[in-house]
Amino acid sequence: MEEEKTMVELIRFNSELLPKDHRRIRKYLVVWCSTGKMEMEIDRINFEIGANSLTTITSGQFHKFKNSSYARGAVIQFTLDFFCKDDVDIELIFQNGLFCHFDRNEVINIINHKNVSAHMDAIEKELEEKPYQYQQSVHSRVKLLLIEINRSKIINGGEVWKPSALFLKFLELVRADFKHDLPLKFYTDMLITTERKLNQLSKQHAGKTARQIIHGLIVSEAKRLFFYENLSVKEISHCLGFNDPFYFSNFFKRHTGISPKAFVKQLNA
Repeated sequence: MEEEKTMVELIRFNSELLPKDHRRIRKYLVVWCSTGKMEMEIDRINFEIGANSLTTITSGQFHKFKNSSYARGAVIQFTLDFFCKDDVDIELIFQNGLFCHFDRNEVINIINHKNVSAHMDAIEKELEEKPYQYQQSVHSRVKLLLIEINRSKIINGGEVWKPSALFLKFLELVRADFKHDLPLKFYTDMLITTERKLNQLSKQHAGKTARQIIHGLIVSEAKRLFFYENLSVKEISHCLGFNDPFYFSNFFKRHTGISPKAFVKQLNA
């Protein structure tokens, strides 16, 4: 796991400067390709990003830059704490599935690409020069960038989807700590809500109960660890809050239809 202290940064790249190793950071990324094209792997799925297109990567997802053909662009990466100052920000970052927790990354063709380039240039200048209140300025410009991306998604035929800030806070709490088998009451107490309300929002936004969502996020994390970390069943069960590897194996098979050992065998086939 790579640890970072910077809350927001913009990194320019060309095809020669793209890192080729798998990365996993606790930041939200916007990967913008202005010219050329490149391939990325995000949580085991390959994506091709062409000119004037971008993809978003949710905090905690494994990703890797692969082949590129004269690709140039920029990566903006920021922490949730930097961007989400209030519920409006939380809802914007996840609106229309812009960033998601359910493994549905996508390549977005940007309609007004000159606006995106202008936002990138302005953010880069603020971060380099650090004028008075530059962090507030960068926050506002990142917000404008996300709005521009959302507009392109809708123009391209995407559905309008406005999530609940409370539901998103729940997802973030689950993803922040897989090491303890926390009861649903822990989350409702932290969020100052009820199990009934949380289940209602979960069914509304994901068609599942809150507990089913927790289990789904645990299974997704287990798959990531099996694929990228090469850990044993015992090690992964410990990472995910299971005291008994046998119980974890049964849990994994119940939710995926396949045992952990069979899953790893498929990965290595």
